[in-house]
Amino acid sequence: MNNAYFQIMLPKNEPVKSYMPGSPERAALEAELQRQLANPIEIPLVIGGKEVRTETKAKMICPHDHGKVLGEYYVAGEKELLMAIEAAEAAKKEWENMPWEHRATIFLKAADLLTGKYRAKVAASCMLVQSKNPYQSEIDVICELADFLRFNPYYVQEIYKQQPYNTDGVWNRVEYRPLDGFVAAISPFNFTSIGGNLPTAPAMIGNTVLWKPASTAVLSNYYIMQILVEAGLPAGVINFVPSRGVDFGNVVISHSNMAGVHFTGSTAVFNGIWKQVGENINKYASYPRLVGETGGKDFIFAHESADVEALVCAMILGAFEYQGQKCSAASRAYIPESLWEKVKSRLEEEIAKIKMGDVCDFTNLMNAVIDQASFKNIQGYLDYAKNSKDAEIIIGGKCDDSIGYFVEPTVILAKTPAFKTMVEEIFGPVLTVYVYPNDELEEALKQCDTATSYGLTGAVFAQDRAAVIKLAKALDHAAGNFYINDKPTGAVVGQQPFGGSRGSGTNDKAGSAINLYRWMSQRAIKETLVPRTVVNYPYMVKE
Repeated sequence: MNNAYFQIMLPKNEPVKSYMPGSPERAALEAELQRQLANPIEIPLVIGGKEVRTETKAKMICPHDHGKVLGEYYVAGEKELLMAIEAAEAAKKEWENMPWEHRATIFLKAADLLTGKYRAKVAASCMLVQSKNPYQSEIDVICELADFLRFNPYYVQEIYKQQPYNTDGVWNRVEYRPLDGFVAAISPFNFTSIGGNLPTAPAMIGNTVLWKPASTAVLSNYYIMQILVEAGLPAGVINFVPSRGVDFGNVVISHSNMAGVHFTGSTAVFNGIWKQVGENINKYASYPRLVGETGGKDFIFAHESADVEALVCAMILGAFEYQGQKCSAASRAYIPESLWEKVKSRLEEEIAKIKMGDVCDFTNLMNAVIDQASFKNIQGYLDYAKNSKDAEIIIGGKCDDSIGYFVEPTVILAKTPAFKTMVEEIFGPVLTVYVYPNDELEEALKQCDTATSYGLTGAVFAQDRAAVIKLAKALDHAAGNFYINDKPTGAVVGQQPFGGSRGSGTNDKAGSAINLYRWMSQRAIKETLVPRTVVNYPYMVKE
C-alpha cells in the first residue's frame, strides 16, 4: 500500500565525456561507428508495443557520404496512424492511473540506460544519420536527453506538490490530470534530444502519444524508442510512427481526440498546424494545446567595448557548429565600425583552420548539411548574395554535393541591415555581418530588434557594464534566450530553459517546469468537512 511520499532529488546535469585519443569512450564509439556502417538495419513502426511493417519504405543515408545506406524504415500511412490512435486511446486509462512515481521510474531508468550501455550505440547513430561530430552528438543525444529524462520527473514532482490554501472547515486540493485525449509529438532532425523530449514530456504526466520523428533522424530516434521500451514503458503509451507530414496532419492533427501538439520545426509548418487546428476546432473534444519551438534568425550584437577574441570565437562556434543547423545558431551579426577590421582579420584566420568532412574523422569540426533539399536551399542564398550589389561573400561560399552535402563556413558582408540573408532563416553555415557606424548604435539596435519576425536567441558583447544594460534593454523582446558575452547556442536543461516567442514559437521553455504545465489539466477539489445544514443566512433575521 502506498503510504509514503516519495522524493526525487534535484538532478545534476550529465557530465560531457571528452572522447580524447586513448579514452575508453572514444574506442567504443569508433567501433560502434564501423559496426553500424557495416550492418544496415530495417526499422519498423512501433504501435501498441508491436512492430508493424507497411508496403512503403524509405532509405536512411549518411549526409556526409550519401552513397552509404544505413538501412531502411517503414512509413506509416492512414491505416497505421489510425491504429496508433486506437493504441494510444486503449493505453490511456491504465497509464494515467499508474502511480506517478512508477511512471517517473521508467524515464529515470531510460536515462541510465542511455548514458550506460546504449551510449556508444545512440551517439554513433546520431553522428551517422544526422552528420554530427562526436562532441555535438555527445551534448545532444546523450547529455541533453539524459537531462530531460531526469529533470522532467523532478519538475513533475514539484508541480504536484503545489496545493491551494485552506480555510477553517474546508480542505482544498488540486489534482493534475493528463489532457483529455492523445498528444501528437512532431520532432525535428537536428536534435535527437528534442526527438526524445517531445513525446516523453507529455507522457510523464499520464498522456499517451503519437510520435512522428523527422524522416532524416529516424535511426537515432528509433534507438531512443527501444530504450524507453526496455525501461518498462507500457505498450501504446508512445507509438513510433514515421510518416509523411500530409498524412499525419490529415489523420492525427485533425482527429477529434487530439488534445495537444508538441512540435519543433519550421515556422511555416507550425503555422500550417495551427491553421489546420483552427479549421477543425468544432470537432475536437477539447481545445488542443499547441506548443511549438520554431524558427530563428539569431543575432550577435557587439558594442565598441567588446572583447574581440571572445566575440570572434562566439561568432564562429555560434554560426558553424553543426553546420549552423541549430535553431539557436548565430546567423546575423552587428559589428561596430571601429572593431570590424580586427574582427574580419581574426575571422579569416580562424575559419581557415576549420576542417570539414566525414564524421568518422574526429579532427573535423564541421560535417555535412542534412540532405539535398537543405543543400540546394543554402546554395540558393549564396548565389543570391554573389549576384547582389548589396552584399559580398568575404569568406567561404563554396558548395559540393559530389560525395556529401558540404557547404563551406561562409561569411557574408551586407551593406544594408535589411539584406535578404540578414532577415530570412537559412539553417546552414552562413553568417551575415552588418557593420554599423559607432555613432549609430541606437539605430543598429532598432534594426536588430525589428529586422526579422523571430525572437529565439541572441547575444550581446560588451565590456562596458552600462553598455550591457543598454543593449539588453533595447533587445528585451528580441530573444527568449539571451546571452551576455557568450555565443547564442548551447542551452542546458535546468540552467537555461529554452524557447522564444514572436515567430519562434510559444516560448513554453523546454527544460523547465513551464513546459510540463502545458500537458496537465487541473481538477480543483473542495471538501467541506462539516457541511452546512441551514439554508438562511444570518443577516436575514428580523431586528
